[in-house]
Amino acid sequence: MLTSKQRAYLRSLANSIDPIFQVGKGGVTPDLTQAIDDALEKRELIKINVLNNCMMSPREVCDILHERTHSEPVQVIGKKIVLYRPSKEKPSIELPK
Repeated sequence: MLTSKQRAYLRSLANSIDPIFQVGKGGVTPDLTQAIDDALEKRELIKINVLNNCMMSPREVCDILHERTHSEPVQVIGKKIVLYRPSKEKPSIELPK
């Protein structure tokens, strides 16, 4: 579980990154979940864009992805979701204590 200080730090890092995934009317598919899982292992912090034609709210998409990828939701703002999970191989983001 992230503290508010850690969440704020991750939000500041996420400001400079672009969304690398889009969730559309197909919703959260197993293929999308696997791709996001792989991206979290490589990047640790990712941003996802929820398109207008998606039948689920960004909060619902975030909850599903958070559960399936065992990641921490950093923020859901508008149609954008930020997820964080430390890399098992070589973590690169050092969180404040």
